[in-house]
Amino acid sequence: MPVALLTLEIGIEHAHSLKDRRQVVRSLKDKLRQGFNISVAELDEALVWNRATLGIAAVSGSPRYLAGQMHEVEDAARRLCAGLGCELLDTFLESDLVLDAD
Repeated sequence: MPVALLTLEIGIEHAHSLKDRRQVVRSLKDKLRQGFNISVAELDEALVWNRATLGIAAVSGSPRYLAGQMHEVEDAARRLCAGLGCELLDTFLESDLVLDAD
């Protein structure tokens, strides 16, 4: 069964407290979960208020569907970050899929 993991590094420049950071992270996690039926978790400790790392996991019977879904999740995260006043700094996709170069 194909599994994909997507790691998102987020910059939250307007966050001046842990509360500001939590608000952005919680909102982003909830919106991604609702929109894509995926697992989303915060991977780092909240030591720095203006950064966060989220991990996203998805499983599917279809490798092609899973690859497309991960790309859509990344695009949606980028749009949601812009709306929440944060920035998607980096992404890293891990999967056991063999993706075509089409």
